[in-house]
Amino acid sequence: MNKPSSESWAAYYARTGNRPPRRTLLVALNRFAADPGSEGAKFAIDLGCGNGRDTVELLRRGWSVLAIDAEAKAIEGLRQRPDLPPDAKLETRTVRFEDALLPTADLVNSSFALSLQPPSAFPATWQRIVRAVRPGGRIACQLYGVRDEWAGDPTITFFTRDGIEELLAPLAWELMDEEETDSVTPRGKPKHWHIFHIVARKP
Repeated sequence: MNKPSSESWAAYYARTGNRPPRRTLLVALNRFAADPGSEGAKFAIDLGCGNGRDTVELLRRGWSVLAIDAEAKAIEGLRQRPDLPPDAKLETRTVRFEDALLPTADLVNSSFALSLQPPSAFPATWQRIVRAVRPGGRIACQLYGVRDEWAGDPTITFFTRDGIEELLAPLAWELMDEEETDSVTPRGKPKHWHIFHIVARKP
């Protein structure tokens, strides 16, 4: 897989920004809503926020959000969204995952972004995410499986199901769906996908 140019990232954000929030985020939010004593504002980190399809949903529900993306065009697109709530409690940072300082949060959300780092960098990033989540908080994300068409790209981390189960062992699964399908990328390219959709709660 070739890394996209800034121009193709802009096209990607234009195609995806107005799509609804990811199911993993909605599952996590519904779990929070069902928790006893869950009333009150909460704080989320959206890693790889793009131009905000998940961030906006969090803000709409009254959450405070730190939105992080390595691409300046993503943050610019998020800031310019017409559907940003007028009272949005939003902070943005343009930084790579491995360089991002993660404050303590109720939720870390990373839709289709967390695997987009090399295997040498992923474990440290994952541990920083787990440490950042408060007890009772959640991680919502997608991770790529080893049968994904992009498998073998050294800049992406891929997992077997056993590897996912080991990764999540310290956490309580609330959603762990394995998907394998042929469809297209947001840029319209045919692709075989192998994806794990994850929501996990920190005890």
